[in-house]
Amino acid sequence: MTTTTLAVLVPLLPFLGALAGLLLGRTAPGFVRPLAVLPTLASLALAATVAWRQGGGQAVDAATELTPTGSVPVELALYVDGFAALTAVLVTVVAACVQIYSTGYLRDDPRYPSYAALVSLFTSAMLLVVYSGDLMVLLVGWEVMGICSYFLVGHYWETPEARAASLKAFLVTKLGDVPFLIGLFALATDAGSFRVTRILGAVADGGIEHPTLICLLLLAGVAGKSAQFPLHTWLPDAMAGPTPVSALIHAATMVAAGVYFVARLLPLFEASQAAMTVLAVMAAVTMTGSALAALAQDDIKRVLAYSTIGQLGYMTGALAVADRGAAVFHLLSHGAFKALLFLAAGVIIHAAGTNSLAAMSRMGHLRDRVPDAYWTMTVALLALAAIPPFSGFFSKEAVLGVAEHVVTGHTEHAPAAAGWIVLLAGLVTALLTAAYATRLWLLAFRGEGPEAPDHGRQPLTMTAVLWVLAVPSLALGGFAFRVLPDWFDGHDLTPTLTTSVLGTGVALVGGIVTYATWRHTTAHAARVPLGAVAAHPEGDAGLVEAEAIASHAPAYGDIAYAPDPSDPGRLLLGPLHRPAAAGFHLDAVYTALFVRPVRAGANLVRFLDREVVETYVRGAGALPRWLGAAVRRAQTGNVQTYVSALLAGTVVLAVAAVLVATGA
Repeated sequence: MTTTTLAVLVPLLPFLGALAGLLLGRTAPGFVRPLAVLPTLASLALAATVAWRQGGGQAVDAATELTPTGSVPVELALYVDGFAALTAVLVTVVAACVQIYSTGYLRDDPRYPSYAALVSLFTSAMLLVVYSGDLMVLLVGWEVMGICSYFLVGHYWETPEARAASLKAFLVTKLGDVPFLIGLFALATDAGSFRVTRILGAVADGGIEHPTLICLLLLAGVAGKSAQFPLHTWLPDAMAGPTPVSALIHAATMVAAGVYFVARLLPLFEASQAAMTVLAVMAAVTMTGSALAALAQDDIKRVLAYSTIGQLGYMTGALAVADRGAAVFHLLSHGAFKALLFLAAGVIIHAAGTNSLAAMSRMGHLRDRVPDAYWTMTVALLALAAIPPFSGFFSKEAVLGVAEHVVTGHTEHAPAAAGWIVLLAGLVTALLTAAYATRLWLLAFRGEGPEAPDHGRQPLTMTAVLWVLAVPSLALGGFAFRVLPDWFDGHDLTPTLTTSVLGTGVALVGGIVTYATWRHTTAHAARVPLGAVAAHPEGDAGLVEAEAIASHAPAYGDIAYAPDPSDPGRLLLGPLHRPAAAGFHLDAVYTALFVRPVRAGANLVRFLDREVVETYVRGAGALPRWLGAAVRRAQTGNVQTYVSALLAGTVVLAVAAVLVATGA
């Protein structure tokens, strides 16, 4: 088969698997797991074949017009270059791991058939985004991912948290999609086509008349989909869904779509210095703010969620300094170790038998109970902290290196201000990332919390996947920076000495300081009298801790109480801990600025509709109703009454006629 045919089959196979899974989920449940796993594995094999054939050479470009539109045509276009080929491999690898993992994680879930079908559809939609050469076809995959995330995040719809999280994810991303759609139409109007190749050709020829406006509109959609400031607030709440879904969304789909979109159209954004500066500021605020928030979270999945937001900030930062090679390089390495982190967290939760043990302050004695999760998560956290020689070091240093090139004037594709913003924010975030990664490892595996009931050994399908993902987390970066330039426009991705020393140095400082703080707080906690906890009126240490965490209360009466005395994040952040734990209260700000005014407007409209419009309608219908009632009463059916009324009317008319005649 030709490369074009193989590329068409890559997104088609998961779609067909999703369709078959939905149709056979009730009638033939024995086919559900094979229909979830096998099409995704076949798609992985085809994506790898397409990447091998493409080889970083000339892009595969094919198209056919769907239907005449009378203006800008919409085409079923395929465009597979080095970026698309490798991103598709990442998507299919993570999706296959998630599907295999889910067969064990959700083996007793009665809604597994619909879950597996939605995961396959989610995968197909992301692959459509990756391979599409027409922006309107890309938009189809973009929106299908949105609806899939709504259903998957709300999988446990019995819980109010899952219902609220799914609705929030859908509405926040749609808030960004509205200007995104307007920007697509404006871009197609200027370029005369939705085809990516023709749009880039128009950019090269100076045919885009309003690049700044178009780019800012598009960035709104990117901020929503890739959870960048200020539309990032949906992602931490999305942890209410099953853990494998979190791995899929955070590692290879949805949030990666926005970064990939900007990388695909980067020359368009380079045409606007203002847009590049806005992108740099957005990346800087996102990465530093999310890293601070991650350092204050107690739920292990929320720590990883804020970590994803920050790492996506690195990717958008690389795009802000006009290097899509570094951005996609970090996208690939981050996809491997972040999927591993979430799936390892799922093993921990599965071992405890309840989602409530996602709170790190409640974890204890896990190092020996889940050795697979312990060792593989350690590898992933070292990659996240960018410690050499793990993959995250090479990809993160590629981002910092290109920012340094902009600062030192080695490239003119991005403004120097963007370079400084990304470089400084990247170094601060590297420090904070190492700090919260170390904190997570210490609290999860070295903590002395209460020992939860042991729910037995985890299924092999779960633990085997962890070791599969540990390989690229450990070894991807070591050779990728030498190979990937041939796939990524030839841009050098070799770590530079300055940023390597600075980045690794601040990461080591962050890790060492966090460890020292943990040792100090642990020693201090050991000296706290046990009666301080028992003195609470409820008398239950777990309840006291949960209440303290929920209220951020430092004391009960005269008894000082820290929810987790060994948590180094509280001491490191100091007065910032409380706002950071609450996500800097952005949800409250958005509620005051948007939710309450919208609700007030809706109440006003409802009042006007009920008290004004309905009153008018009721009044307009009342007069005919009264006349009808009067006429109905006159229809008695008595002939004598009718004759009497006729005679009386005749007399009245006669008298009136006489009076008129007399008056004349």
